[in-house]
Amino acid sequence: MAEASVRSVRGRSTGFRSVSAGRFAPRHAVGRLVLAVIIGAIALVWAAPVIWAICASLRPFEYPLGSGNIWFSHRLTLANFAKVGSLAPFGHYFVNTVVVVVMTLAVQIVTSTMAAFAFANYRFRGDRLLFQIILIQMMIPTAALLVPNFATIRLLGIYNTRLAIAIPFFGSAFGTFLIRQAFLGVPRSLVDAGIIDGCSWWQLLTHIYLPPSLAALTAFGISSVSFHWNDFLWPLIITSSDQSRTLTAGLVRFTQLGEIGAQWQYLTAATLIVAGPLFVVFLIFQKSFIESFVHSGIK
Repeated sequence: MAEASVRSVRGRSTGFRSVSAGRFAPRHAVGRLVLAVIIGAIALVWAAPVIWAICASLRPFEYPLGSGNIWFSHRLTLANFAKVGSLAPFGHYFVNTVVVVVMTLAVQIVTSTMAAFAFANYRFRGDRLLFQIILIQMMIPTAALLVPNFATIRLLGIYNTRLAIAIPFFGSAFGTFLIRQAFLGVPRSLVDAGIIDGCSWWQLLTHIYLPPSLAALTAFGISSVSFHWNDFLWPLIITSSDQSRTLTAGLVRFTQLGEIGAQWQYLTAATLIVAGPLFVVFLIFQKSFIESFVHSGIK
């Protein structure tokens, strides 16, 4: 008798779940569909400038953007990319950009890691004040530092060099903050154990602090490379010839080709050449990029 009642109760409960699931399933499906449509619309709006740039770069030069459809033309061509390659030394620009980006990142990793280790591991008079001064640097617009940085570069005698582009960014307040936060997450018991075992400060840094903080270092490296690859204003100001110009500064050449201003077919083709390497690298390592930012706490 008891077994029969239990079975009936189970049957009723199972039936309730199936009925409720069947009742709410269409609502969930409609909600997912609406969410997918909204996300797709936002993605399309975000991608519209990129799509337009691709269409403009493939548009024949004899069909200017002001005539007819500004998106698509009757035929497509890759001649704009070949013409752009002959108008500017993109190979030299690419080498300069890679040298500047790698040099800046290498020095930033060293300086930011050392500063973060000092703030996370040691306590000294004025450490909080000094750290707050470093954070204030993050609130100062880059444009506000152009004049003093330019005067310093001229005083050092390194104007129009790749070192002049990189040297103002050898220290990074953002990198110091991010890596310090990662170091503070290392259990103090591990640090004390290393000190008891006789580890030097270098061994503490390389064997205890750095291994758990690789995600933060990767996230900072991605941010640094993206920023300095796309930086335009400072390389344009501090260079005066193709000898030291980066890819973004080289784009200025394509704004002065015609009497009426920029030739958009050439300018968009050159822009895609500049942005292409970062875009390809992101597509290849997209999963690693996202994981590094998630584990480092950046949102």
